[in-house]
Amino acid sequence: MTRRALLARGAAFGMTLIVGAGFVTARDAAWAVEVTTLKPETMATLIQMARDIYPHDRLADRFYAVAVKGYDDPAKAEMVEAGIAALDAAAQGRGFDSYAGARWEADRTAILQDIAQGEFFQTVRSGLVTGLYNQKEIWPLFGYEGESFSKGGYIDRGFDDIDWL
Repeated sequence: MTRRALLARGAAFGMTLIVGAGFVTARDAAWAVEVTTLKPETMATLIQMARDIYPHDRLADRFYAVAVKGYDDPAKAEMVEAGIAALDAAAQGRGFDSYAGARWEADRTAILQDIAQGEFFQTVRSGLVTGLYNQKEIWPLFGYEGESFSKGGYIDRGFDDIDWL
């Protein structure tokens, strides 16, 4: 073993001790989500699944992580673990190691279509509607200003701004 390999392994081991085993981190951003019940790889697959169900290129993965964090619950863990196992089995049926191992969005979408009628998929999909779109931080990205009642309603705040007509 070379000195460089020894240092690399030591640094990786040290980061495991500092960060811990129950975190899912982003490769391209500074965020992490702590998981207490689910396996970290299950949460990572769930985040990817959420992104594939409601794809928005302008949204960071951290918003999807917040949306699915509620599934890291002892009452839901068995259903989620079984659902992810079924999702991975569907991926293996299409020639991939796992759902997360399918690198192309079109391949993952085809895998999701295989399980789309199942209870797990429907539960996650319906939960994402509120879990994702009720996050006030993403509203400006979609051009939504929020509720209008506290600001005097829409009539005096651009309701009739139809400059494209």
